[in-house]
Amino acid sequence: MAYRNLLIENATEISAKNGQLIVMRDDRYALPIEDINSILLENRFTKITTHALSELAKGNVTVYVCDEKHLPCAVMTPFMQNVRSTAVVRCQNDLTLPAKKRLWQQVAKAKIINQSLCLALLGYVSDSHYLRNLVNDVNSGDTLNVEATAANYYFKTLFGKSFTREDDNIYNAALNYGYAIMRGNMAKLVAVYGLIPLLGIHHNSTVNSFNLVDDLMEPFRPVVDLFVAKNVQDNMFMNGELKRCLYNLLNVDMEMGNLHYTVAYAEERMVQSFLRCVEGKSKEMLIPKLMELRQHSYE
Repeated sequence: MAYRNLLIENATEISAKNGQLIVMRDDRYALPIEDINSILLENRFTKITTHALSELAKGNVTVYVCDEKHLPCAVMTPFMQNVRSTAVVRCQNDLTLPAKKRLWQQVAKAKIINQSLCLALLGYVSDSHYLRNLVNDVNSGDTLNVEATAANYYFKTLFGKSFTREDDNIYNAALNYGYAIMRGNMAKLVAVYGLIPLLGIHHNSTVNSFNLVDDLMEPFRPVVDLFVAKNVQDNMFMNGELKRCLYNLLNVDMEMGNLHYTVAYAEERMVQSFLRCVEGKSKEMLIPKLMELRQHSYE
């Protein structure tokens, strides 16, 4: 299983040879592509060969590209790697509206539960209970928009009564950076398993090519929220250390079925379970629960 997430901060030359990714700067480093889950190319002067990009795509590696502000602005995902893509797409396209509503109900509930757990881990016990009780109001398709109500209450509890997600501040900058990492990894997985990312179960924007990705990543957002609430302060800036920590959130633990997995692998297991639902093999998705942030340990 791929487990390395590489952050390239300095101008570097990257190529590939014999299944190895070759990274050249002051020294030469070789890493097995099969061990790499993602690469974040933060420096705009990094050079990478098309052969390396091809090998990374064949290895199902997510490649993030950053803009002039060193923020992720694009992601390369594998194309048509799943041998059952046509059958998967047909099943996804035939998914009924009641089935979509039922699946979104599961996602919305899981997101609110993880937000509740986030508040509990930060010591907001009564606020955590309030969100947990809201879960009972989420109906099929969340037609009452409980998810939005919970989010508004949740963020104001985390960052203050005047906080909005549109504010230009360090908190939103860090949140957006972390979310972009989670979103990029989820986009890769959706493509790998032959699903069409623009066909969402709730998000349905005509200008968003990643509606399904945005649906499935919702329960993972509280991982970023918890880190930012615990570690980011008003006087901080989006420096290299903070970005490395946010990128590394792909390697922290989440709980699924009484087992602990990295965020990156938990996303994969959720996509797998969504696929089973799309194919009519199950009605329940496997969705992870938030836990105290800690680096995953490989035994």
